[in-house]
Amino acid sequence: MDTTAAFTGLRCTGCGERVVGDQGDEAEVGASDGESSGSVVVSGRCPDCDAPLDADYDYDALAADLDRAAFAPRPRDGVWAVDALLPFPAETAVSVAEGATPLVLAPRLTDELGVAGVLVKDEGRNPTGTVLDRGFSVAVTAANAADATDVAVAEPGDGGQSMGSYAGRAGMRPHSFTPSRSTFLNKAMTNVHGGEMRVVGGRYPDAVEALADGWMDDWTDLMPFTTPYRHEGQKSLAWEVAAGTDWDLPDALVVPTGTGEVLYGVWKGFRELAEVGLVEVGELPRLYAAQPDGCAPIATAWERSLDVPEPWGPPDTICGELEVPDPPGGSLALDALAESEGGAVAVDDEDALEAAVVAGHHEGLEVSVNAGIAFAGAWELADEGAFDGDETVVLVNREAGVKTADLLRSHLMGQGV
Repeated sequence: MDTTAAFTGLRCTGCGERVVGDQGDEAEVGASDGESSGSVVVSGRCPDCDAPLDADYDYDALAADLDRAAFAPRPRDGVWAVDALLPFPAETAVSVAEGATPLVLAPRLTDELGVAGVLVKDEGRNPTGTVLDRGFSVAVTAANAADATDVAVAEPGDGGQSMGSYAGRAGMRPHSFTPSRSTFLNKAMTNVHGGEMRVVGGRYPDAVEALADGWMDDWTDLMPFTTPYRHEGQKSLAWEVAAGTDWDLPDALVVPTGTGEVLYGVWKGFRELAEVGLVEVGELPRLYAAQPDGCAPIATAWERSLDVPEPWGPPDTICGELEVPDPPGGSLALDALAESEGGAVAVDDEDALEAAVVAGHHEGLEVSVNAGIAFAGAWELADEGAFDGDETVVLVNREAGVKTADLLRSHLMGQGV
């Protein structure tokens, strides 16, 4: 498997040991002295402690080779613009020009939050309309390099469509287990991309259970934090924020959070910019996780000072993409909040709907209800005194408004519009 020069392999986020192994083989814990077998685990968790795995790099070597100019926005390259900080070289990438999404100034929201500036990182402009495209590009690249023929996930909706797009481009067969409450758009486009979709009655946990029951030996698992590469792709969002603000990093990011994939990946991206000497640790932004109050395991764990979120049950929110009762990256997300000196907030579905409508009406942005959680969360944080008025705040619009157009329209109809 062709990997980049500074990539040294995978390390367990729990016990810290290096993990080596070939695709299709059980991962083994190797020596932690930096030695690598040259093989790469495409999916799996630590065989000793079952914690997620994380890509590791020789940051000293990268510090000598990277400068800020390397991160200048290049729409054609997107996520792969700085492949030195990814496991695989850009020439091997399975890519549909994901990433390089705009940072949009939101003057109305700036005034309403009473801060120096609000910028929206508009991930709805990715190829399948979701921030998850960043992660699937890297994860499918890993699977492709390992000659995988079939890839599989259970996802609330966006992930099935996204994986289908990248797997189809790579000539793989995608298998998606999708809850029946997923949107028609996601289901339809999963099929359009050639995905074998199994619609499962119930909610996301039911889809996860169905995946486990229907698992085939020749499938490669691309679930978040089972493959170490989905959150690795999310690092690129942090790089783009840094370059897009001319390296005057924002003070805070508010991230809609479900599995923890995006939140943890973004924090790793910022942290690595400090590791290679391009920014100071003290300059890194605070991260805030925003969740619906009908399914807020990470926000509740933060409030209770827990190290690991307790499973949420039963969930009750219209924000299907964020309805993850037992987030696989929950502990890593909490670590990111603590390390960034940020926090978490849970908001009502109605507030998320209203925030998404306000963003569309006054800022011209197409924001889904799942992304509206971040906008409503920022209002809640402002009310709680999290901002002192001098900050620049970035809101992550995790998906296009069309994903939940029926919910947004129903909200308006309820207001007599």
